[in-house]
Amino acid sequence: MPRISFLSFWLLLFHTGFSQTAINPAAIDIVRDSFGVPHIFAKTDAEVAYGLAWAEAEDDFKSMQEVILPAKNLMASVLGKKGAAGDYAFALFRCREITEEKWNTLTPAFLKLIDGYVQGINDYAAKNPNEIIHKKIFPLTAKEYISSSVFALTIFNGADQALIRIFNNSEWEAPELNKKGSNSSAISSSKTTTGEAFLLINAHQPNTGPQAFYEAHLCSEEGLNVTGGLLAGGPCILHGANENLGWAHTVNYCDRIDEFQLEMNPDNPLQYKFDGQWLDLEVNTIKLKIKGIPINVKRKIYWSKYGATMKNKQGFFSMRLGANMKIGVLDQWYQMNKAKNFTEFYTALNRQELSMFNIMYADRFDTIFYVNNALMPVRDPSLTYNWKKTLPGNTSKTLWTNFRTEKELPQYINPKSGFLFNTNHSSFLATAAADNLKASSFPKADGWEEYHLNRSVRYLELFPQQEKLSYEKFKQIKFDKQLPAVMQYPYKLDSMFLLNETAYPALASVITTFKNWDKRGDAESKGAAIFLLTYEYLKKELQGQDPRPITQQEAIETFTHVTNYMQSHFGTTDLKLGDIQKLVRGVKEWPLGGFPDLLSPQWTEPMANGRLKSIGGDGLIMFVRFQKNGLPKIETINMFGASAKPGNKHFDDQVDLYLQQKTKVMTLDKATVYKTGEKIYHPE
Repeated sequence: MPRISFLSFWLLLFHTGFSQTAINPAAIDIVRDSFGVPHIFAKTDAEVAYGLAWAEAEDDFKSMQEVILPAKNLMASVLGKKGAAGDYAFALFRCREITEEKWNTLTPAFLKLIDGYVQGINDYAAKNPNEIIHKKIFPLTAKEYISSSVFALTIFNGADQALIRIFNNSEWEAPELNKKGSNSSAISSSKTTTGEAFLLINAHQPNTGPQAFYEAHLCSEEGLNVTGGLLAGGPCILHGANENLGWAHTVNYCDRIDEFQLEMNPDNPLQYKFDGQWLDLEVNTIKLKIKGIPINVKRKIYWSKYGATMKNKQGFFSMRLGANMKIGVLDQWYQMNKAKNFTEFYTALNRQELSMFNIMYADRFDTIFYVNNALMPVRDPSLTYNWKKTLPGNTSKTLWTNFRTEKELPQYINPKSGFLFNTNHSSFLATAAADNLKASSFPKADGWEEYHLNRSVRYLELFPQQEKLSYEKFKQIKFDKQLPAVMQYPYKLDSMFLLNETAYPALASVITTFKNWDKRGDAESKGAAIFLLTYEYLKKELQGQDPRPITQQEAIETFTHVTNYMQSHFGTTDLKLGDIQKLVRGVKEWPLGGFPDLLSPQWTEPMANGRLKSIGGDGLIMFVRFQKNGLPKIETINMFGASAKPGNKHFDDQVDLYLQQKTKVMTLDKATVYKTGEKIYHPE
């Protein structure tokens, strides 16, 4: 018998034991453009998925592995105590069990795609063992991969916050100073000066790690030709554009999750009452291997008719949401990738596997569309509960089992105004006033958003409703750093602008600068520097309090904090925003404008010497123009670059473009990609 290497044996074992058809990497081309963005070409979708997995692993293998860790019960082993909660939650929400139960709901075409993707990531791991963060991650199976996507959407839907509320014995959390948010808009061709439909794709995500957007172009001979953004481990584009249409996502905050307090049996601590009968809680034990702790830590996990259940000092509480009831979200995104027109796109939405996210849409056939999408529970309309509060968990009346159909969700198609937009605000404020849906037309129990944000008010201030929109203005609106005339932060700052500086000599220069501020977030702005420190201070001081105006005394305390902060860290109060806020990539740093809830935002964390480092904001920005004939015109910018590896030339080569509010050209044209590509190779 001929001898084979361990590597060859592993690959052979994986291909013959887990996959239906082994993919030949030589049949796949990865073309890297001048900014390092991968364009993947192959005959089949499965081969393209293999190439995508390989290319992304070259750029950010660590983040891809972090997504997989919960499915392997390895978060605690790699990340220590902070990862233990992830392993616990994965087991608690039964992500593995629902994947097994619903496996046959996935389409054959999608299973081929996932087979190819999993082969790609396994092959990369086998050939690059020095990059593996834990020896037990690989080989990865398709079911483990899908279960990790179920977990990710469960957390995205707010399950993590529900767990924290129950753990802390708290029923409700007051809002932050403001949400971080995302932007999207769709403009009809009849509303633009070029006669093209416009689409803005701009999700505000973390700058690095598993939730940062990765840009790619996927093209097969099976009808796949799409470019856009995906998160770590995504096998297809999550939002972007193909030859005919495009879509964008923004996070929505409707009420998709319910929490129930169980009525426990005083004679049996593991029984709860349901419709007059005592039922046994399902009890299991999870073993957590926590990095730095020599023995396994055991934790109980519970399940009731309502779903995942936790115990705290007040008793047992269950959580119920659609995200961990279905497993086909990636399958649905794949169908959205391949849709050729609005009918096919809406058919994909009707699958209702995507449990959240606003969806903004435009195409070359003069259709614009927006839906506030959710797996929205159908709750008993006869009940008068506030469904955002804790509910009684002892009756089938509160146990919903169905979801609203896609057509029952708030949505627009081709409004007369010719434009739609969302900045995480209300879907009842999505277009011109005359065309907006009415909140009263939808059940109150669904908890649809009904508020404006700074970004939504500012968008309407800028958008030319009575005239056509130029492409230049379209881009200008996205990059705007101006707060609206009336700020929409829940904690009102009027008292800070009314303070008499002559009464406070020690604070006078800071108060005067702030009162003269034009409410712009430019890096050169001194008023913006004071505002950012004000924002960060009040966010902590007012945490847990209801939205309200800050008092005069709080204004004085805030200005005192800002003055002391600037003096202690910088020795002066004569500072610009860019002196304090930095865009940091490796050892390089740049002055940075923006702050939360601008159309061009940033959010930060502390770094050395009092400075603040951006950890999230614009992320991937895409401007798409749909011509009636021919491929769409696409411009993008990704805040850092294609590679997460320091030393790679594409680690930070888009920073300067971003700071100048410039873009790079992307294309779906295969011939152009090959002609202009800097590197063409196979994933071997």
